Amino acid sequence: MLLLTQPHRRFNPLKNEWILVSPGRTKRPWNGKQETAQTEQQPTHDPNCNLCPGNTRASGEKNPQYTSTFVFQNDYPAMRDESGDSVSIEQSESDALFNAEAVHGACKVVCFSPRHDLTLAQMTPEQIFQTISAFINQMNELKTQHHWVQVFENKGALMGCSNPHPHGQVWASNFVPNELAREDENQKIYFEKHSSPLLVNYLESELNKKERVVTENNEWAVIVPFWATWPFETMVLPKFHISNMTALTNDQITSLAEMTQKLLIAYDRLFETSMPYSMGWHFAPFNNQENAHWQLHAHYYPPLLRSATVKKFMVGYEMLAQAQRDLTPEEATQQLKALI
Repeated sequence: MLLLTQPHRRFNPLKNEWILVSPGRTKRPWNGKQETAQTEQQPTHDPNCNLCPGNTRASGEKNPQYTSTFVFQNDYPAMRDESGDSVSIEQSESDALFNAEAVHGACKVVCFSPRHDLTLAQMTPEQIFQTISAFINQMNELKTQHHWVQVFENKGALMGCSNPHPHGQVWASNFVPNELAREDENQKIYFEKHSSPLLVNYLESELNKKERVVTENNEWAVIVPFWATWPFETMVLPKFHISNMTALTNDQITSLAEMTQKLLIAYDRLFETSMPYSMGWHFAPFNNQENAHWQLHAHYYPPLLRSATVKKFMVGYEMLAQAQRDLTPEEATQQLKALI
């Protein structure tokens, strides 16, 4: 199959863009930057950690002695609620090249566990269930006042995470961010043409082909997308049509928690390190519309390329032309699948 051996482009229908695939480039000699593998053993409780139970945060607030998940307002939010002090920004109508508008929103932190030394990969499915439920609770709380609620996790210092305590974030906004707006538009165009959601049809084809399926259970599947950008990027998709995460049942969350644990354990086994990544869930905006074109899904973006110390850099051609990857999604799938 030429796609596995020859340079080619693949189309990403979610983003309406192309990616260059260059098989075999991972074999090239590497004399570039080598990252430091994370090997430091963390304590179960760090008295200097702002997120550990009973400790005082930068704001002066003291964390409770929480025993499961814990949610609090981000002490350094990227957006502020409209009821607080804000600068009035007038949109310029005379010059479209200088266009700005005011934003408001809410930013929260979700601590996954009271234990400082754990990651989601080391937690039980029951504990992961609590984490997913905490995210959903935040969506239900924020969706009445905001158009979009982004839940995400940056894991590891390599991804800019400032604290190793297991945690994620929730950012709610009065606007739909760029990535979501693009996915919304492209799924809508596909739905109008085919009368079926893009990602529902896509997953059905992937499950038939079996070329990029990492693992699956009765309700969920993990795949390396045909158009994946990052070396070991994956997408988590439900086998049922659902446009929003807040509509998940407890049974569906339970099976998702089990699937999440399998994927994250495989990631850690890949290079025998605690795999860094950025991940987040995408679903229909809270716009009081039916949104039948939408399908719930999660993106996982790990940056490591060939070892625990060599990462994929998005520079040069990637920044100035288009995204490019060095090993095929099919090869990445086989490596991850062998570790499930």
